[in-house]
Amino acid sequence: MADVMVMKEIETTASFLGIDFVQLDLNSIHLPPGQDFGIPSDDEEGDKNLNKDLELYSNGFGNIIIVDNLPEVDAKTKKEKLEDVIHRIYSQIGAIKENGLCMPVDPQTQSTLGYCFIEFNTPEEAEFAKERTNGYKLDKRHIFAVNMFDDFDTFMKVSDQWAPPEFKPYTPGENLQQWLTDEKSRDQFVIRAGSDTAVLSNDATQLKAEPVYKRAFWTESFVQWSPLGTYLATLHRQGATVWGGASTFNRLMRYAHPQVKLIDFSPGEKYLVTYSSHEPSNPCGANMVVINIFDVRTGKVKRGFKGSADDFGIGATGGVKGVSWPVFRWAGDKEDKYFARIGKNIISVYETETFSLIDKKSLKVENVVDFSWSPTDPIFALFVPELGDHPARVSLMQIPSKDELRQKNLFSVSECKMYWQSNGDYLAVKVDRYTKTKKSICTGFELFCIRERDIPIEVFELENKNDKIIAFAWEPKGHRFAIIHGDNPRPDISFYSMRSVNNTDKVKKLTTLKGKQANTLFWSPAGRFIILAGLKGFNGQLEFYDVDELETMATVEHFMATDIEWDPTGRYVGTAVTSVHEMENGFNIWSFNGKLFYRILKDHFFQLLWRPRPPSVLSPEKEEEIAKNLKKYSMKYKVEDQDVSMLLSEQDRDKRRMLKDEWDKWVNEWKHLHEVEKLERLELRDGEASDEEEYEAKEVEVEELLDVSEEVLSFEE
Repeated sequence: MADVMVMKEIETTASFLGIDFVQLDLNSIHLPPGQDFGIPSDDEEGDKNLNKDLELYSNGFGNIIIVDNLPEVDAKTKKEKLEDVIHRIYSQIGAIKENGLCMPVDPQTQSTLGYCFIEFNTPEEAEFAKERTNGYKLDKRHIFAVNMFDDFDTFMKVSDQWAPPEFKPYTPGENLQQWLTDEKSRDQFVIRAGSDTAVLSNDATQLKAEPVYKRAFWTESFVQWSPLGTYLATLHRQGATVWGGASTFNRLMRYAHPQVKLIDFSPGEKYLVTYSSHEPSNPCGANMVVINIFDVRTGKVKRGFKGSADDFGIGATGGVKGVSWPVFRWAGDKEDKYFARIGKNIISVYETETFSLIDKKSLKVENVVDFSWSPTDPIFALFVPELGDHPARVSLMQIPSKDELRQKNLFSVSECKMYWQSNGDYLAVKVDRYTKTKKSICTGFELFCIRERDIPIEVFELENKNDKIIAFAWEPKGHRFAIIHGDNPRPDISFYSMRSVNNTDKVKKLTTLKGKQANTLFWSPAGRFIILAGLKGFNGQLEFYDVDELETMATVEHFMATDIEWDPTGRYVGTAVTSVHEMENGFNIWSFNGKLFYRILKDHFFQLLWRPRPPSVLSPEKEEEIAKNLKKYSMKYKVEDQDVSMLLSEQDRDKRRMLKDEWDKWVNEWKHLHEVEKLERLELRDGEASDEEEYEAKEVEVEELLDVSEEVLSFEE
């Protein structure tokens, strides 16, 4: 009888899943040899197999959710209206199957029971719906409690008898900032090559990279440090994961986001933004974009966004399938108070206290195409191109007041790009303008002095306005900037300062370097030093330049280099050849002045990223005092460097001594073998002692006729 009941339950489940159980040939199902996929044999488990089969059938409804705490309404008059409300809420999150909303009714009272079942097309949509709507406030009395249908059995197995929770002793975790206390002040960096990801410590004094932590298949796409270096993020099919520590790199938190493709941290590391794009079920439809904002420490979704790729592609200049990344851009302050995105004729600014729009509405800006936050203040610059009789303009907006701090109108604009200096002291707006004939373009700069009263604007143009601007870069924490301009393959590089001696000219030219093989600029994070790099078509030409002294420190080459990364202190720089090239994959570590310390080759090399450092906790006064007394502080390190140098010299001598000993040993072994085989050689040569044969050296003079020519000389009488 029990077997009959079990079969009826199996048939019912199969019918629900759309399986024709009658035509299914169970004997035709065979598992691969040596694999049971977690299903024990009948011979081993006996009757337990039936229970496990039922468990297998009962699970697998991952695309169904249960929504509890709904209003209990009359089924005849209000049920249909409530179903429409629930359907509208959840259809915005995912595609609900036909007849996929089921709201049970009490047969006696003919009123709903306060919960419903919703079936989505995919488990990912169901999981996302749970994350988005658990705790959703329908009204003051009804707050949704959403659970996955697969979790129902787990809840039913909870004992009715209360038991005190098991006491677990507290085990302190590793200090996530411990790596900053390294005795040698070594910086860490992460590399990816093949299937391996490794964190290394840069020990330039020992001319090597010391392994810290290594793991195979640590990520399925790429890795990324958080802005202050606290976390290392990895990407997986199920979502993103962050790891932390100095040497152990324990997993700290997971963030569920199926098929995640991109991530972005807020500047203060409080929030993590994840992005995924899904192919539409309708071939004519657009890709669906899902963006989640997680609390980094708790792993909870603070806000989710969903829409078509077109909704998130306004103002896009590249990115993934037309979506400009990051979609949400964070204000530069480390408090992570504000973030914003650009939409059609609007800029939506959110605050993180409630994750809602400031003043509950977006900022309306007709025809806006780009905006950029200050790196340090809640101020952003926006650009609006020309529209009809209205000129183009660049505006500075203060948040949260939304007051316009400064505006500049621009005419005949072809293109506009904005560059903030790292301290937020200056904003450079590169403006490409059409000439009067509309057949060519000239370039100029509008330089906003943010810290000065009323934010004055300096108009700056190159001596040759028709020069093409190849690259522009501000000096970090400084007042200088560099421009690559002219025509390839040998453009010019000019350096300028925003300070002058008598303050008569705001922009002062420092120097121009003529005919350089460079197309990219890489300033040291500490300023002063810059790498003039020729990547891609220039095959890795590198010039290390001192802007204080206006002189070249070194000119080197890293053949086919694709990436350049300064360490956060500005002491070292890494250059890499990634897998876009099939040869020479690996990386070099250089000093700030262009001295090569060591080189490591790695097949299928993908990434090299230095671990960022948090801002210094020293006061400006303390930093100034250290700078004044640098010789006193550096004496200790000079002694250590000398000890290391002596140790390296001793190691080098030991290595040469070992090689000489090996050579002498090899020579002596062959001499001994030569003596042992002497009798055999005599016998082979009929007693002739060829080993003792004497040779006489003679000098032979050879005369060679090189050339013969006949010349007729005339003599006058």
